[in-house]
Amino acid sequence: MKNMILFCLLLIVGAGQHSIAGGADKTIANLQSAFKGESTASARYAAYAIKAREEHLVYIAVLFEATSKAEEIHAANHKSVLEKMGQKADPVKPAFEVKSTGENLEAAIKGETYEMTTMYPEFIATAKAEDAQAAVKSFRWAMDTEKKHQVMYQNALTALNAKKADTLPKVYWVCPKCGNTYDVLKPEASCAFCSTKSDKFIKFGK
Repeated sequence: MKNMILFCLLLIVGAGQHSIAGGADKTIANLQSAFKGESTASARYAAYAIKAREEHLVYIAVLFEATSKAEEIHAANHKSVLEKMGQKADPVKPAFEVKSTGENLEAAIKGETYEMTTMYPEFIATAKAEDAQAAVKSFRWAMDTEKKHQVMYQNALTALNAKKADTLPKVYWVCPKCGNTYDVLKPEASCAFCSTKSDKFIKFGK
């Protein structure tokens, strides 16, 4: 009888563990997708930066270098959450096309707009429904940063089309914890997203 009771208890515990692991299946899939997207974006923007320098568009190159780092941080955050959930991030082989800097900016604007208006809002809603709070934070940091990147890219494209690329910001700062990106000579005392002190920020440009 005792063995039967013990067996039943083990079944209940096992079922509960399976429920916990399986309860965030959609969020896990979304984290994998976001990890792939951010890893690819980081590699793509690094390549865009090289192209911009080839076209003597130094300030746009610096922008792409900063945003590449921000996306790398987002990817690392998504990977960290996956690992905390007992998962491994899937290998990523970035695939993208490099064109002229103007076309690259248009592609970047399109990508950031999709992430901030569609992808991340949906991922956040799902993570909330599955009570995956660490994923909610990682997704939100990325989404809020993408909103800023979209504006930066749009400003860069406008300046480029007006032949005023030399008037763009010369310095960018990236928060190493959440990827928040600033296009000012001197950032605020601490990150508006995660409260990291600005003396920890990564500087791009001179």
